[in-house]
Amino acid sequence: MRFLLQRLAFYLFTVWAAITINFFLPRLIPGDPVRSLIARYQGQLSTDAIDSLYVLFGLDQERSLWGQYVDYWAQLLRGDLGLSFTFFPTPVSDVIGNALPWTVALVGITTLVSFALGTGLGVLAGWRRGSWLDGLLPVTTFLSSIPYFWLGLVAIALLTGPGSFFPSSGGYEPGLVPAFDTIFLGSALQHSLLPAATILVSSMSGWVLSMRNMMVTVAAEDYITVAHAKGLGERRVALHYAARNALLPNISGFALSLGFIVGGTLLVEIVFSYPGLGFQLFQAVGAKDYPLLQGIFLIITVSVLVANLLADLAYLALDPRTRKEG
Repeated sequence: MRFLLQRLAFYLFTVWAAITINFFLPRLIPGDPVRSLIARYQGQLSTDAIDSLYVLFGLDQERSLWGQYVDYWAQLLRGDLGLSFTFFPTPVSDVIGNALPWTVALVGITTLVSFALGTGLGVLAGWRRGSWLDGLLPVTTFLSSIPYFWLGLVAIALLTGPGSFFPSSGGYEPGLVPAFDTIFLGSALQHSLLPAATILVSSMSGWVLSMRNMMVTVAAEDYITVAHAKGLGERRVALHYAARNALLPNISGFALSLGFIVGGTLLVEIVFSYPGLGFQLFQAVGAKDYPLLQGIFLIITVSVLVANLLADLAYLALDPRTRKEG
């Protein structure tokens, strides 16, 4: 219990720090973030209208910095992330709401599948070391060292083009209206295959390698020898004794690498022009859309922290020693 409370306190502090950085971000960047919006209407906005924009985006200089900070927290607690410059006057929450399902479907599914497949193959390779699976280790080592976006560029160059089944960009066929029907879902699935395969191949290889090495280490422990001496079945020893203990470092590694995984997959979205948060982030940077940048940064930070918390809970469930410390 003590371990869980310590982790919760750490995550609450991290959320506060992320929100605070989010508040100061547009105020520390050189230049005036509202100017990018005003430039579109040069000569058409009055002084009062310009002043209203500063107030609308919470950047008015008449209020103290502390007052703006308190207002920003109140705004977030209401679920209000502000208005997007790029899609003005559309709220940032609506822009993110349209992009988030694409990222969750791509990043969430591929991350979980790659971890499950990589861990399973690593268990098999480590327990049956010396088999043909060990011959694949140089390949997995090479693939795990390749950045996601570079593998995506290679995939586009080799697998897309005229007559290819794989589209090179987009989330669905142009002209289709997003809906839960077979035509749209089939097109969305077709457009997601190549980005998903890129993430899957690159990330799964690392889990195979790390889990295989841990299984080899654990297999040499005394308690594995004792389990064999008791006459326990091979499968039971492999799964309930060896794999369970070898999985603990992988769980910790998964939690620590989530930031890198999310960052890599967002770059894949940019490479494939996939309509998720990564592509929206790319557009927001180009348009200097600070409210949208803030919103995406906050969503990504909170999502990674929640995923880390779930990984910590899984570690707590798998390792009895952690529970005894509480």
